Amino acid sequence: MSYSHQAVLLEAVLSYLEPQTGQWFIDGTLGGAGYTEALAAAVGPSGQVLALDLDDLALENARQKISAAGLNNVSLVKGNFRNLITIAQSEFGQEQKWSGLVLDLGLSSAQLADQNRSFSFQGDRPLDMSFGGEETAAVKTTTIVNRYPLAKLAAIISEYGDEPQAWSLAKKIVRARKRTEIKTTAQLLEVTGLNRPSREKLHPATKLFQALRMETNQEKAALEEVLTASLELLAPGGKLVVVSFHSGEDRIVKEFIKRESRTCICPPTAPACICNHQKQLISLTKKPVIADLAENSRNPRARSAKLRAAIKI
Repeated sequence: MSYSHQAVLLEAVLSYLEPQTGQWFIDGTLGGAGYTEALAAAVGPSGQVLALDLDDLALENARQKISAAGLNNVSLVKGNFRNLITIAQSEFGQEQKWSGLVLDLGLSSAQLADQNRSFSFQGDRPLDMSFGGEETAAVKTTTIVNRYPLAKLAAIISEYGDEPQAWSLAKKIVRARKRTEIKTTAQLLEVTGLNRPSREKLHPATKLFQALRMETNQEKAALEEVLTASLELLAPGGKLVVVSFHSGEDRIVKEFIKRESRTCICPPTAPACICNHQKQLISLTKKPVIADLAENSRNPRARSAKLRAAIKI
């Protein structure tokens, strides 16, 4: 299948990263290669872009786009951004520091269209919500659906999906799996009753599928790890830019930047500083940046996007 994806908030990402000739950048979520291609063109032959993705389809598409554009300053690596320090140091050495790191935490249009995975509600697909195939998943989607205890399943659907009917949906899943194992998207929609028509713009299964995807890929833990890694990898003056599509992920980014922008996190009543916390970041976005009406019209995926940025000091 062809790989189709439109980069979200591309102009805003570039305005915060401010790529210059000779600089080095990391795109931790390659996707359709929109950020990578723009950064590589901006930094020129003396610069470098390291781009990561778990999806073979995304990597192959990027190779073709980069070749067609005549760019020779991009290193493509199959890997999870939670392992970013290991990957970056393996590729370019422990001493290399970077001018910027960008992360787009959403799904690509191509992943939604992939018939071999279950990111979409259309058709009847194998219940696999891993980014790079089941061999890369932290936990199989079928294991979550068919093996997780009721309380844990409900908690995941509630926390990661912001789903008010989490407990009811979890009970329906648990009841159904006692009769037969749930292996496909159609089965999951059927047993939860989410295959019925709805007047809402958002498909009734959106929040459930989002929760299962985030648990399958352990996205919350991976995000926390890559944010911490950015402090080690970025050079002074290096920029961190994150585009998120889920309130929980945006909250993690917001709190990380807030925490690392403080000189001391001891309570005011403490007789002396005991936390030994050194200020490492300055926030560049008091409020999250969102897409304008024109971009939302061109790319509906941008409607839920929130961008936050910070600079290392």
